[in-house]
Amino acid sequence: MRQAVAASIAILETGAAPLSNRTDTSRSLAAALRHGLARMNTLPRLSLLAILSGLLAGTVIVLFRAALHAGGWLTGNDGGDNFETLPPALQVLLPVLGAFAIGIAFNRLPAQERRLGVVHVMERLASQQGRLSWRGAWRQFVGAVVGLTAGLSGGREGPAVHLGAATSSLLGSAARLPEDGTRTLVACGSAAAIGASFNTPLAGVVFAMEVVLMEYTIVGFIPVILATVTATVLNRWVFGDITVLETPTTDLRSLLEVPYIVFVGVAVGVVGGIFIALVKSVSAIRAWPFWLRATAAGAITGAAAWFAPEVLGTSYDTINEALLGNIAGTALLIILVAKVVASAACVGVGLPVGVIAPTLVIGALAGGLLGEVGNAVMPEHASEPALYVMLGMAAMMAAVLQAPLAALTAVLELTANPNIILPAMLVIVAATLTVREVFKQRSLLLTTLAALGIDYRGESSPPPQAG
Repeated sequence: MRQAVAASIAILETGAAPLSNRTDTSRSLAAALRHGLARMNTLPRLSLLAILSGLLAGTVIVLFRAALHAGGWLTGNDGGDNFETLPPALQVLLPVLGAFAIGIAFNRLPAQERRLGVVHVMERLASQQGRLSWRGAWRQFVGAVVGLTAGLSGGREGPAVHLGAATSSLLGSAARLPEDGTRTLVACGSAAAIGASFNTPLAGVVFAMEVVLMEYTIVGFIPVILATVTATVLNRWVFGDITVLETPTTDLRSLLEVPYIVFVGVAVGVVGGIFIALVKSVSAIRAWPFWLRATAAGAITGAAAWFAPEVLGTSYDTINEALLGNIAGTALLIILVAKVVASAACVGVGLPVGVIAPTLVIGALAGGLLGEVGNAVMPEHASEPALYVMLGMAAMMAAVLQAPLAALTAVLELTANPNIILPAMLVIVAATLTVREVFKQRSLLLTTLAALGIDYRGESSPPPQAG
């Protein structure tokens, strides 16, 4: 210990350690850091590690977003999500080729090593004390870049959660943290990833506590907040203080709309229940080899893109078009059906794309469609369809993930419109209850874990045959 202290003093005084002792000094400093952290109280120790976790996770998310941008330029969609500008033949072929490439690369892997994203993080929290491997993170990084660049219908936030959680888990292993400390760091990485990807730090914190950990504690909240702020600041410094949506200013026009808003929540809940049922049906198909299932999902996405190319990729540009009122009612319905089918195929098969973005897009389309219906039925009292687009996003995310607070904060930060809080709370409750009580469905994430024989609340059942 005296050697480590002496080396630290030498570095502080001279700015560098002697060349001959640099390796020994590094090892001594690492040991001293671990020893010092071990002697600190739990909260200060976790807070320091949370800041480092945010820096590391934020850096990984910067690299991930940059890779997606570069992949977009390679496929000719202007470096982003603008697949509508591609030739129709390429819109159909790209997802098929991308899914086939992922299927071949992942085909020989055991079923448990093909599981990625938020479900994998929760699974490792339940069975491995939150220990995630760098190999799984690497597969998630490459698989998501290939899949989203090829236009597979999914999101980048689920993969980002996996990458952030894995980075923080590896940091916890290096610091030799106990199980509770590693779980907290995994939550830090998950929240940091959501905050950095969406530019929504509050939603990142709530998502990590409500969806990933499913618990709220002061000891957990403070490190998670620190990590999320750190990662979000880093990504704002690199990409700017912008969000993925361009939202017009809108408000609830009349309290007479309240009953219709409840109806919208129920209707979006029905869509959410259908979506969960489709994902479960697709995931139950295990007789085919993985490469064939993956290619089939790509083919379904390509077929959907033939009718509605807006389904390709994350489809955030489609949300913007719906918010601006640039999509007619019939087109909204066609894109909605195509997006539900394509997303259920990609998510159900287990391709390395996320489910959060599809829920937001599907909800936006359903909300926009119902907003146009409302304006046709009660033109004097109905609010602008843009408000219903926002409400649909909140309702669908809350219903599918059974995460009402995370959905509310996400949409509030994405739209920067506090006027939606009151109607959003109402539509979220109606949609969540519809999925939970009418369709008898749990969260899509918990449903997937249950199919693996894992009850995230402590009860387990026999797992199905691996496929």
